Amino acid sequence: MDIKMTPVPHIAALAPYALADLAPELTSLAQNESLRPPSPDALTAAQRALADAHLYPDPDWIDLRAALACIHEVSADAILCGAGSMELIGALASAYLSAGDRMLTSDLAYLYFRTATQRSGAAFDLAPESGFTVDPDALIAALRPETKIVFVANPGNPTGTRIGRDALARLRAALPGAVMLVIDEAYGEFADGLDEGTFDLVAAGNTVVLRTFSKAYGCAGLRVGWGVFPPAIIGQMRKILNPNNVSTVSQAAAAAATRDQAYMRDTVRQTADIRDRFANRMRAIGLDVPDSHTNFVILAFASPEQAQAADAALRAQGIAMRGMGGYGLAHCLRATIAQERTMQRAAQCLERFIGEQP
Repeated sequence: MDIKMTPVPHIAALAPYALADLAPELTSLAQNESLRPPSPDALTAAQRALADAHLYPDPDWIDLRAALACIHEVSADAILCGAGSMELIGALASAYLSAGDRMLTSDLAYLYFRTATQRSGAAFDLAPESGFTVDPDALIAALRPETKIVFVANPGNPTGTRIGRDALARLRAALPGAVMLVIDEAYGEFADGLDEGTFDLVAAGNTVVLRTFSKAYGCAGLRVGWGVFPPAIIGQMRKILNPNNVSTVSQAAAAAATRDQAYMRDTVRQTADIRDRFANRMRAIGLDVPDSHTNFVILAFASPEQAQAADAALRAQGIAMRGMGGYGLAHCLRATIAQERTMQRAAQCLERFIGEQP
């Protein structure tokens, strides 16, 4: 029997989501994972929560929302949780974009913004960044009448750079009221010391701020994201989100991790110290390394060929970084910050490589 199942055209046209090219024997510096495990309190809470694994998770994430609301001084009623912030990004696109609509982001922004848009049958526009950094004026200039959502990753991935709160507020003020601004702060904890919070921008009713437990909290494998949303958007999101989207174990661990701010802040401090030492070593051998406010750095080589050769040299030493060709940055590699010993190995390998260049 000849049976051919046909997906809807805009899904058939999608390319598969690109993951890092890893092999089991390689040390991965390609996934932007935390350099250490979650808080011991989170691990203990997760173990205890296993006793309730026969029950469905709390669909309202009550304890987790209470912990987040207390730490961030926002209303628990304004918080939604997802299976990673990717679920929340996808749900926003599903709820507010359809064929004929457009999403706007910067040309070096997180690629999943484009994927989520295309899954909804909508199109996207890209505004140029300046010096690996989001340019609010370029975003404003790229607006179209069909633009419904503007996504800004801040700090950015894969660049690690950020713009200040004043620039975000100016961007919000320049957007039409019916255009939603989504600020993805997946790496926000690494910039929180700058005291430029953005959660209050949500009060305008057309702005969303997203965060995740995958980075500074070291909970990537638990898949927990969250965000602060205006009431009208919450109502629409609830129609789309799986009511049991975050497991009982993940909720318990994330709530405990939230309450152990000292551990998370120490992770951020350790990461930043190692990151800055590694970045300075790479600058000393002539690589362009933008200032990062995340747990990774982007390394710009002289050419795509040199970046490819550097990647091969690293892999020969058992280290995998992330190629950036998918972002139009074939001359770059992105390096997740790991423990000091691993970063020393990576730095020494690249120093030898650059030293051997003609």
